[in-house]
Amino acid sequence: MSLVKESIEVSVPVRTAYDQWTQFESFPQFMDGVERIEQSTATLTHWVTKIGGVRREFDAEITEQIPDSKVAWVTVGGESDQSGLVTFEPIDPSHTRVTLMMDFDPEGLAENIGDKLGFIDRQVKGDLQRFKHFIEDRGAATGEWRGQV
Repeated sequence: MSLVKESIEVSVPVRTAYDQWTQFESFPQFMDGVERIEQSTATLTHWVTKIGGVRREFDAEITEQIPDSKVAWVTVGGESDQSGLVTFEPIDPSHTRVTLMMDFDPEGLAENIGDKLGFIDRQVKGDLQRFKHFIEDRGAATGEWRGQV
């Protein structure tokens, strides 16, 4: 397994950043390589990705979700083996630190080489940067889910 950890400061309150992150179906708007996400239940999502020419479909189950604090997940079935955690830390009333940690198991030669060359780290860093622009440009979340898992 490989571990990626990246953080970014966004210029929105913690509630705004967290609420946007709970809108999984909006991820293709700021996550490069995510083609589609469908949320079938409060804790189950179906992902379709195409990263580095490799297309994958998998389900992810939310294992822990605490409003304004964190969202954790693990993949179930499908073509990807990963787990992750995103945390939201208020810096002040209008700034939030978003930290994304992900464990994943690269498959095949191309993914293993890409991992060793830092492709996944750069991908996650870029996704967080695009999230920052997305939420700061909007100034408000596209929706919210305040439930706890």
